[in-house]
Amino acid sequence: MSKNLEEKFKLYCVSENLEVNHNQVNVIKKLQDYFNQNFTSTLFKIFKKKGLKKAFYLHGGVGVGKTMILNFFFDLVNQDKKRLHFNEFMLEFHNFVHTIKDKNQENVVSTFVKDLKSKVSLIYFDEFQVTNIVDAMILGKLFEEIFKENIKIILTSNIELSELYKDGLQRDQFLPFIEIMKKNAINHELRIEDDYRKSKENQKQRFFFPLNQETNFKINKFFRIITKEKKNSPKILNIKGRDFTIQNFYEGICRFNFDELCNRNLGAEDYLEIVKNLKFMIIEKIPQFNDINSNQQQRFITLIDIIYDKNLPIAVTASQDVSKFTSSRSLQEPFKRTVSRLYQLTSMKYNL
Repeated sequence: MSKNLEEKFKLYCVSENLEVNHNQVNVIKKLQDYFNQNFTSTLFKIFKKKGLKKAFYLHGGVGVGKTMILNFFFDLVNQDKKRLHFNEFMLEFHNFVHTIKDKNQENVVSTFVKDLKSKVSLIYFDEFQVTNIVDAMILGKLFEEIFKENIKIILTSNIELSELYKDGLQRDQFLPFIEIMKKNAINHELRIEDDYRKSKENQKQRFFFPLNQETNFKINKFFRIITKEKKNSPKILNIKGRDFTIQNFYEGICRFNFDELCNRNLGAEDYLEIVKNLKFMIIEKIPQFNDINSNQQQRFITLIDIIYDKNLPIAVTASQDVSKFTSSRSLQEPFKRTVSRLYQLTSMKYNL
């Protein structure tokens, strides 16, 4: 990548018919500094010494362009690199733990990171958040080893670094991770008034509401159209010894009721395996959320994150318009991201 990242970004915005926003350009300038410190081999060697920032943590509200900017940067960096959903990364770690005999935590973490180093020098986590106590307790040691091995990390998040895992169980055991990130990361907030997903993708072509006979007719008609001449062959997935059956499976197109996915004991590992087998998904009867069904809401947030990360187009039916969703009190902030992503996922192009 040449040193003039700002120029490349402005040309990219023109080619994609995007507005050149000065706040986003400021992020690009900081990414240029980050690139110069970490990915140049001669002129900027001085930065390799004390004070080098090996991570770039970009946070801000939904739809401000965080993912677009780091996608742009990630695609240009000529390194061994990997883009992962955070849940996917942690599953890789936990699976690795099960495969080795030495269960000493320090040895396990060190061995895992050394193996990681042999494969990549840059990892990209989009929409980073921590909700699992097991992950929260291991992250400090894990990222400490990652930085020791000089693996670079770029992240986007809706949450300011010091607010991660706020009110989580045993949060005191998570605080070392925050300190490690503060020491090793360029921490920048991107502020923009408008949600670009809503302004540019506000078609909501496949978001059907409310839950009534007319909506049912529309989703049935849509389903008949996209599955025309396709055969229904229920698919059985085996996930860690557990069977999960997709009943309405039409050559990669599937149809689920919300309760099938979010009102049972499923998690990120299950959703990753399900989504991996699909080209299009319909989710029906999404309810309003409140403190009573917050567990189902958390699963829905995880599901939509994975669907978004894998660029899987969807259609949904819900009890209300996407802009009218309510939330449980504990999940109000992460759910803003989910709502914004529903705009995009239900209007993105698809090819079946």
